Amino acid sequence: MAATRGVGKHGFVRAHGLLSDAQQEAGQRSAALVEQHDIRTVRLIWVDQHGAPRGKFMSAPDYLASLENGIDFSAALFSMDSANNVFTPLFAEGGGFDIPEFTGFPDMVLVPDPTTFRVLPWANRTAWVLTDAYFANGTPVPLDGRRLLRTQVEAATELGYDYVAGLEVEFYVLRRDSDRIELSEGGWPPPPPKVSLLEHGYQYLSEVRLAGINELVERLRDAYLDLGLPLRSIEDEWGPGQLEVTFDPMTGMDAADAMVLFRTTAKQVSQQMGLHATFMARPGLPNMFSSGWHLHESLRDLGTGENAFTSDDAEHSLSPVGRQFVAGLLEHALPMMVFCAPTINAYKRYKPYSFAPDRAVWAEENRGSMIRVQGEPFERGAHIENRVGEPAANPYFYVAANIAAGLDGIRRELTPPPLAGADPYATDAPLLPTSLWEAVDRLAEDTFFADVFGAGFVTFVTAMKRNEVSRFLSEVTDWEMREYFEFF
Repeated sequence: MAATRGVGKHGFVRAHGLLSDAQQEAGQRSAALVEQHDIRTVRLIWVDQHGAPRGKFMSAPDYLASLENGIDFSAALFSMDSANNVFTPLFAEGGGFDIPEFTGFPDMVLVPDPTTFRVLPWANRTAWVLTDAYFANGTPVPLDGRRLLRTQVEAATELGYDYVAGLEVEFYVLRRDSDRIELSEGGWPPPPPKVSLLEHGYQYLSEVRLAGINELVERLRDAYLDLGLPLRSIEDEWGPGQLEVTFDPMTGMDAADAMVLFRTTAKQVSQQMGLHATFMARPGLPNMFSSGWHLHESLRDLGTGENAFTSDDAEHSLSPVGRQFVAGLLEHALPMMVFCAPTINAYKRYKPYSFAPDRAVWAEENRGSMIRVQGEPFERGAHIENRVGEPAANPYFYVAANIAAGLDGIRRELTPPPLAGADPYATDAPLLPTSLWEAVDRLAEDTFFADVFGAGFVTFVTAMKRNEVSRFLSEVTDWEMREYFEFF
């Protein structure tokens, strides 16, 4: 049947050996789910360089054909910033990336990863599946985030470890005041939607306050559980309409894949209810507080199946491997910031005494540090929490950077600096970048990520972010009008 469908390239997947045995078995299970749930549409999702899901809504027969053929998808998306402005010379040799296959920006081929297949509970007879990007010659697209992360997960496996991560993410849900979009609001990018508060804030972890948004909480709860995500908690955070959602630990690629599905579900379920969910780190609205994405992580020893961060030494809360992983994170913290906090807005969050870190330090059970150790000697669940990430980060870049930096610490047997004391904000330690442009400069000067991710990838990311910074700095802001328009 696949040969008769007009998608992808006939026999592409088998010809290039792109699906493992486990993925082929998952493909058969997904075909059974298509029939069982009378699926009419399958959303084939590719996650772009900003962490945003892009996709094609395919018929069920064409999804099944794509398991053999892949589907064609525009590679021109790589040339676009977060507002869909083109930042590369489109028709230069190599597409502006010095990658021959990008010349002329032809289609790339997306191949579904059927292990990620889900039946969407909030869309009628619709399923969802993540894809990996390949050039027409069968080679992986080197700028693809899932490829980047998969390489680092495999690197951990080669060292004898499974990577384990849990998600803790804050975001806001507000009420959309109108679904009407005026003709003057069709800008590029458009103005933000008009919103009002969904609930009061400033009653941290209030059980009573959640009653006001119980319908939303229940809809999200059911959606996440129906999707098979390992939901742990939904909590009332500090700000008005600010929620925190946490998930149980996942291994390998699963945490990053789950982050994509978690965010798109929150945004789409909210929109169906006349609400607006935003993962912007610090919305420019009155009385709003910052949101973060705290990444909980550890390694599992493939030989024993035990937590490799568990210490058998009463003097340390982490094992030698755990301490080396932390040392790698701290050594590479400054250039890593572009992957952890890739938006201009994110840097409004890093303020002293704000529960967000401002320097590369680690500490035991201290929310002012960049790396917070959670656990005690001999504790089987000991792990670390990287508190530097923003909720809008590309999950694949963020997690891959953490793994790469941590593994470098293990390979080189690095020793971390002394633990911070009660006040991490007073610790003598390297200060984190205070702006995206400073973070981009740090990454551009760095050799580690150029070596491990590829110099072309780093050039791509820095060029994209410098374009974003340039657009921002060319805009006249409200602050400038208040400061100068009347005074001068």
